[in-house]
Amino acid sequence: MFPIILGTFVISRTAIGMCAAGIIVFLLGLWSVKNDVVKARGLEKIVALANLCFAIPLAVFGALHLFAPQFIIPIVPPYMPWRMFWVYFIGCALIAASLSIATKVGVRWSGLLFGVMMFLFVAMIHFPGALREPHNRIIWTIVFREMSFGGAGCVLSGSAKHAWRGRTEKTLIVVGRVLIAVTALLFGIEHFLHPTGLPGVPLVKEMPAWLPGRVVIDYATGAALLVGGVSILLNRKTRIVATCVGGWILLLVLVIYAPVLISALSAPGTGVQVEAINYFADTLLFAGVILSVATASP
Repeated sequence: MFPIILGTFVISRTAIGMCAAGIIVFLLGLWSVKNDVVKARGLEKIVALANLCFAIPLAVFGALHLFAPQFIIPIVPPYMPWRMFWVYFIGCALIAASLSIATKVGVRWSGLLFGVMMFLFVAMIHFPGALREPHNRIIWTIVFREMSFGGAGCVLSGSAKHAWRGRTEKTLIVVGRVLIAVTALLFGIEHFLHPTGLPGVPLVKEMPAWLPGRVVIDYATGAALLVGGVSILLNRKTRIVATCVGGWILLLVLVIYAPVLISALSAPGTGVQVEAINYFADTLLFAGVILSVATASP
């Protein structure tokens, strides 16, 4: 991959492709939800952004599969035949799902199939890895992160217009809510145990030193996730609580992750740039996960 030089920035083609995919889906999704945002009042404007927050990262991850399969193929289980085919196939599937969810067309199936795909990733890749390293908190964080992503796909599918009815709709939403609630509770605890990590999805990377009140931010995020997890699990004031927690994580994406991303894009190395984009997209997707619960709550 040859880099593209923009002023003082040296950006790899992989990073350009991932950002471009996210921006295109952002514009398509914004056009689709503009009327909902205008009509909504107060915090309901945040709820109207749920599908958009969910769809943008899927496009970003899909572009990574297509532009830099060398980053993905080591994750594919060695027993899978045609491993490179699956890398490209999943990339195309993620982009198709992002377009469907962003435009709210066929979410009944795109949400469900995305959820099934996440559950398969957990069963085939992440959970076996966690069993091999039971004391590795990062791998277990990824397991529950992917399960929450799959759970949100089920919630979006179950709550889509003209979608499932009766027991199927209820089952999808309940399963998704439980997975999201458990993940929020575990992530909330992680924020108190590791109070300088980047907030939202508690992985390895820490908040930049220039950011004031890093510990306070992590504690506040941890407390919000604990309250959100309890509310979602008990189904009490779920819409307002999920909206506030999702809105808080979305704010963190804009205030913390965006500057970290811009700084990384100015640094040399495709790996550094891709990592920063992945962190940004992961946390934005987690905001969409929490907001998806709000969309399915009265």
